Amino acid sequence: MSEIISGRNPVFEALKSQKTINKILISTQAHGSLLKDIVKLAREMKIPVHHVPPEKIDSLSSEKTQGIIAEISPAEYLDIYSLIEKVKDIKKPLIVILDSIEDPHNLGAIIRNAVAFGADGVVIGKWHSANLTETVSRTSAGAIQHIPVARVTNIADTLNTLKKEGFWITGAENNNKSIRETEFLFPMALVIGSEGTGLRHLIKERCDILISIPQNKIISSLNASCASAVILYEISKSRNN
Repeated sequence: MSEIISGRNPVFEALKSQKTINKILISTQAHGSLLKDIVKLAREMKIPVHHVPPEKIDSLSSEKTQGIIAEISPAEYLDIYSLIEKVKDIKKPLIVILDSIEDPHNLGAIIRNAVAFGADGVVIGKWHSANLTETVSRTSAGAIQHIPVARVTNIADTLNTLKKEGFWITGAENNNKSIRETEFLFPMALVIGSEGTGLRHLIKERCDILISIPQNKIISSLNASCASAVILYEISKSRNN
């Protein structure tokens, strides 16, 4: 589990100290002026705030919570411009974009694959996405400490930003051009969609090319983490040529 900060004053001080906060949970039964200040500051900082039943709060902390907890990330996030700056001098840069990957185990496994096959950065969303937590860190075998991770408010807008910076947007989606027949173009942003539904329609529209893994018809599709390993391996061969 991620580090949890409980209580109104501790959460407020964590916000003011610029700690990397994944999200804030507030009980639907909690009220007060300090909570309003916390919500206002969190929204200014673009930190997700969720109002949840009080039993949800109680299940996450044994401390006196005063109806509020904050989940602290075990690693720092970058913004997309800082990530672009980090990779701009790399030959054939590769950034992995994760569209709505909500399972922390899948997120951790994909980050591990990204590091193993030489990707230069990972991007996740603030909404409908798993955050960097201790579960993700363990599943990645510590790989989150070896690759920069950016967290963005809007994946579609981020793809537009990357296009302006010269990146080719490559989306992984079933029943499209085989990775065996694809000429990979760099700098590349590889987009991997959610475990259940794949890439969202708006994200597919932003892609320059859609690729898929040829596989036996008996299996409908690989899960996101397995698919990422296969695709990243193929891309790594092209980068090393």
